[in-house]
Amino acid sequence: MATPKNQSVFKAFAMLKSFHSANEWLTSCELSRRAKLPPASGYRMIQTLVDIGAVVRGSCGRYRPGMLLVSLSRNVAISELLHEAGENIAVELANRTDATVHLGILEGGMVTYVTKTSTPTSFPTHTRPGSQLEAYSTGLGKVLLAGLPRDQLESFIMDGDLVPLTPYTITSRTALLNQLERVRALGFAVDDRESQADLSCVAVPIFDSDRRVVAAISACDHAQRMTAERQEQLLGALLDAASALGHKVYRTEMPVKVVESRVLLS
Repeated sequence: MATPKNQSVFKAFAMLKSFHSANEWLTSCELSRRAKLPPASGYRMIQTLVDIGAVVRGSCGRYRPGMLLVSLSRNVAISELLHEAGENIAVELANRTDATVHLGILEGGMVTYVTKTSTPTSFPTHTRPGSQLEAYSTGLGKVLLAGLPRDQLESFIMDGDLVPLTPYTITSRTALLNQLERVRALGFAVDDRESQADLSCVAVPIFDSDRRVVAAISACDHAQRMTAERQEQLLGALLDAASALGHKVYRTEMPVKVVESRVLLS
């Protein structure tokens, strides 16, 4: 259960995320509506944000992001919120599936692991919170790359070589683009021994209130255990967890959907 302090943090983040640019001026009512907050609650939160310099008030009762907000890293804010909001969800998911669970975001073309949760019997991985790994070789990274706007994705694909981490890592730009198109269509991705030769993962996106991919969550197991049935089990549990986390942080209402044929592993 979220504490009053956590609820305030989530409300503040929802309010700040309501600005689409640093130069956008919005009324209290517009901000509250975008943040899905009652007008009175939204107004009180705006006053708090004004007091700390995160928001500035202009003429005609309109507000825009303040220099404090502009100077902060957006990814740091997302990372901290996801870690705090997602820890219990990740623990429940790991216990439910007996898998190692990761939450991650995209930073500089790399996956940054925000949270890692495992059980005493789940398959071990070489990751830790705060560490990074190449996005093209991981389930988390493929989900995050597939969620990029086309120009940003093409820039990533053309920037540097796709170095093989295992014999199964995708090193062809064309093959990677084709797989990312499939990930976008299916709504999930897999890492089939591409980042660690004995490891397979399933990953799904986490959306904000505007249906933008802001993070991803994955479940990992030994490659020999990742049968089609195991993949389906993990995928269903991951979609539940992603939906719950998206609602908790971004107050999303639309459930994540995937097409009927969901098995990617051969």
